[in-house]
Amino acid sequence: MSKALLVIDIQNDYFPDGAFPLWNAEGTLSKVEQAIQKAQAQQILVILVQHIADKTKGLSPFFNEGTEGVAIHPRILAAAPKAPIVIKHFADSFVNTDLEATLQRLGVDELLVCGMMTQNCVTHTAISKEAEKYKTAIVQDCCTTVTELLHLIALGAVATRMELVRLEQIFN
Repeated sequence: MSKALLVIDIQNDYFPDGAFPLWNAEGTLSKVEQAIQKAQAQQILVILVQHIADKTKGLSPFFNEGTEGVAIHPRILAAAPKAPIVIKHFADSFVNTDLEATLQRLGVDELLVCGMMTQNCVTHTAISKEAEKYKTAIVQDCCTTVTELLHLIALGAVATRMELVRLEQIFN
């Protein structure tokens, strides 16, 4: 099987100087960096996903094209400089993107999903209709959202649909 670590929306707007800072953003960033490093050491593909707000719908609270906040965090780009980047405009990373084509081209059949925000883009991608053909798990300690409580509620809700794993479980 060919695995891919899907790193969703680790973007500047979610950090303390950004437009929409999240709970535990720095801690999650560090965990995701570890996940990328361990994935690469095990020949697991890394794919980055970047959300860019749809400007036809007006100004968004964050992730507006041309702003510093929309950029993928520089530490993620440094950790995975050759990773393909999938651009999305919706919570589900498969909707109107080249993610499916990228996964097919790379021969992926297993997805390890992580990133920001747990209850939105992470879970919507993991439970996407298009994700059903893959063995999918969420790397729960490599995700975050607005509050710890919302993060835990989202993980509890999605746990009936897929496996939740921790970083040390998948990369030992």
